[in-house]
Amino acid sequence: MIETSTQQFLEVSQIREGIIILKNKALRSVIMVSSLNFALKSEDEQSAIISQFQNFLNSLSFSVQILVQSRKLNITEYLDKLKELEEKQENELLQIQTTGYREFIESLIKEGTIMNKNFYIVIPYTLSENQESSATKKPWKKIEIPVLTEENFERCKNQLRQRIEFAASGLRRCGLRAVPLTTAEIIELLWALHHPKAAEVGYYPELPPELTQ
Repeated sequence: MIETSTQQFLEVSQIREGIIILKNKALRSVIMVSSLNFALKSEDEQSAIISQFQNFLNSLSFSVQILVQSRKLNITEYLDKLKELEEKQENELLQIQTTGYREFIESLIKEGTIMNKNFYIVIPYTLSENQESSATKKPWKKIEIPVLTEENFERCKNQLRQRIEFAASGLRRCGLRAVPLTTAEIIELLWALHHPKAAEVGYYPELPPELTQ
């Protein structure tokens, strides 16, 4: 019986320098976007935000993917610290109060009343994009995807950074902040997407030191 690794079914080939490299050699960057309380804005402010977001979408010359992640808030580390504080508490009354508070927080999590929502934008770049102009002149010519050499990677990385800055600038006009994810943060995001239940309780797998730089 042949054993198959789950990674064989994933499109991701490698993650380096905050960039996802797919098996087809296409590249992706992920930026995390802040949120704002739209309902608390005045009608004029809401209209301005909608208008700016429309302008942002219309200004894009490349496709993007908007990802919204919503799941129960993982406060395992916080609960563990409360438990440790509870055990070290010498004052009996304070210990009882700490126990009651910890159990209250645990009950809220079990009922799913505390949710964490994150917003991401995935920005792509492909090695074949630079050949589109020549393909337009000669539509019968088959486009061959170049090998991802170090030179190609550096060039694509620079193009991705320009797109990230362009997207971040447009989002800032909407009152939003955007920050590109690091390699370690992308790995944690992908792990959480493929392990949704485990990401809500417990600790994430420990990453090698070179990925946390």
